[in-house]
Amino acid sequence: MSGKDDGDAIRILERLYEVISERRKADPDGSYTAKLFDKGTEKIAQKLGEEAVETVIAALAGKKKEITGESADLLYHLFVLWADAGVKPGDVWAELARREGLSGLEEKKSRG
Repeated sequence: MSGKDDGDAIRILERLYEVISERRKADPDGSYTAKLFDKGTEKIAQKLGEEAVETVIAALAGKKKEITGESADLLYHLFVLWADAGVKPGDVWAELARREGLSGLEEKKSRG
């Protein structure tokens, strides 16, 4: 992890989420994040999908630097979607912890 431990990475992600949440109150004319919130869930979801596709394209092209940049964009837009939906990073971390140690097949089966 580039010299950072898991706790540092989690704190970076949680700070990003907090900044995104605060920008919800900002002027949409001066903040891209506020503009996304202003346009609503459909636009936020659309942007997340676009970033996911761009990440896949970079992966298929084998371009590590582009994968890194697109992944950062993808995480940012995912966090905007979480904030819009009222999902907090801790909710997702708890779900990941719940799934830890389960195979993917077991986890899917548990969803019913």
